[in-house]
Amino acid sequence: MRLSKNFTLKELTRSNTALRLDIDNEPSKEGIYKLTLLATELLQPLRERLGALRVTSGYRSPLLSEAIGSSSNSQHCRYEAVDLQFVRRGKMDNLAIYNTLIELDLDYDQCILEFGDATQYIDPDNPAWIHLSWKISDNRRQTLVAYKDENNKTKYRPKIKYNSL
Repeated sequence: MRLSKNFTLKELTRSNTALRLDIDNEPSKEGIYKLTLLATELLQPLRERLGALRVTSGYRSPLLSEAIGSSSNSQHCRYEAVDLQFVRRGKMDNLAIYNTLIELDLDYDQCILEFGDATQYIDPDNPAWIHLSWKISDNRRQTLVAYKDENNKTKYRPKIKYNSL
């Protein structure tokens, strides 16, 4: 089922973990509607500008989310979030997703630059992936950087905005 010009339902619900553990990860009708809006309003403009984006995680049922060590309260479980990667000229360039999001002035709830090289208050050179979320209303346009502290706990800090991206 096509959700937008270049995104399919399968792409936003595929999970090897769900298949391996026989976890139902089928979205509801409301979920398909919300994923369609996410794809058309946020993901499609990014793909049109950047080209191929790799969706590494989209919708996750609460059971699947817990099975991978995430929360059942995750926006992934509410059909509002995806994790993305972008490869340009054979190199991971996930910061391009963030830069394009800002350049196109797209509405979003959260953009989390996940586990880049930097843990201090500097821009990460290359986040491992980008978590993007979008809600039907009341998007916060919150940008965070995720990192591991000295105890290997995930922490978040606001992304410092610079004049040049």
